[in-house]
Amino acid sequence: MFTGIVTDVGEIVALEAGEEVTSLMIASRYDPASIAIGASIACDGVCLTVVAVDPDDGGADFAVEAGPETLGLTTAGGWRVGTRLNLERALKIGDELGGHLVLGHVDGVAEIVEREDGPDTIRFTLAAPSSAAKFIAVKGSVCLDGTSLTVNQVDRELFSVHLIPHTLTATNWADKTVGTRVNLEVDMMARYAARLAEASALGY
Repeated sequence: MFTGIVTDVGEIVALEAGEEVTSLMIASRYDPASIAIGASIACDGVCLTVVAVDPDDGGADFAVEAGPETLGLTTAGGWRVGTRLNLERALKIGDELGGHLVLGHVDGVAEIVEREDGPDTIRFTLAAPSSAAKFIAVKGSVCLDGTSLTVNQVDRELFSVHLIPHTLTATNWADKTVGTRVNLEVDMMARYAARLAEASALGY
């Protein structure tokens, strides 16, 4: 479980693609002593399991593995050495819930169709996959590349988010341009509410 509050921006420093599984080594500023083997870390919103940790100058390099479903359903299949990733470690009991509850289970990939740069902020308009668009609501929460954001406007599959200076500094969002594909996870409460309504309509 995560919150969508990015705590570091890591960089892929090694990648090995196997027949089914891709192994990735990600450089971070995390304390290596604080990362346990088997721990979950959200990488651009994708929950991945740590399989190895190596201390590095000023931080830690940690290894994760992405399987066929992750590679096919998220942006992970396009990650390369040098790709910068928003990172968040799993929520612990007692941690502040600063964003919203995020599972790290990507619902689909959205694409940036417009970027409007202001003096200090950036507004992005994105196209959501049709399967996820119905769960996105004005003033609702959405997780994009591991970042908890508030939806400003919705027009069918299109929706917009407005990023403040702190978010642009603390994440990789300032790097994103029109055409960039991002991992989308809808608010879990919206997902469950839709399922309850569907079940009710079916007479369950």
